[in-house]
Amino acid sequence: MATTPELIHGYLKNGLECTHLEVEGDGQHFTAVIVSPAFAGKNRIQRHQVVYAALGDRMREEIHALSMKTLTPEEYQG
Repeated sequence: MATTPELIHGYLKNGLECTHLEVEGDGQHFTAVIVSPAFAGKNRIQRHQVVYAALGDRMREEIHALSMKTLTPEEYQG
């Protein structure tokens, strides 16, 4: 089954509290804007680790290229 932006959106929505979530992609490369209070107090690498944890094994098996913009709700509004 091909990975779609909608699938990734669902995985993230189920695994991470998001106040805003956008996922786009062509089946190979994906971009995501992820806004979550879970990112508060974390640096960029830690934020990406939170996303990878939410995606779990799918990150290795299904999703090969994911470019992320990770923001807290305060950063997103600013």
